[in-house]
Amino acid sequence: MDNTIEGSIIEIGSAIARPKDGPSKIDRDELESALDYIRPALQADGGDVVLEGVLGGTVNLQLVGACGGCPISETTVTAGIERILKDRVAGVTEVLAI
Repeated sequence: MDNTIEGSIIEIGSAIARPKDGPSKIDRDELESALDYIRPALQADGGDVVLEGVLGGTVNLQLVGACGGCPISETTVTAGIERILKDRVAGVTEVLAI
């Protein structure tokens, strides 16, 4: 079974991102594993993250629970989640919170 995402949207919600660098391959299992690595820290604060979709190298996430309304959620995404996903998952170029 091929678990790569290749230039198309995986739609769990209605997120659509515009890829900046064209199609790329992101291994779905690697992405889910990296999100599972991140989740305990978010859940400790009463929140969580939901994968909304992937297009090209852009990963669309939704912060839920306490993280959804947190005033520093943008920092959580850019300084935390995006950095970790870029380090752990080949092909990730950008992470957007929707």
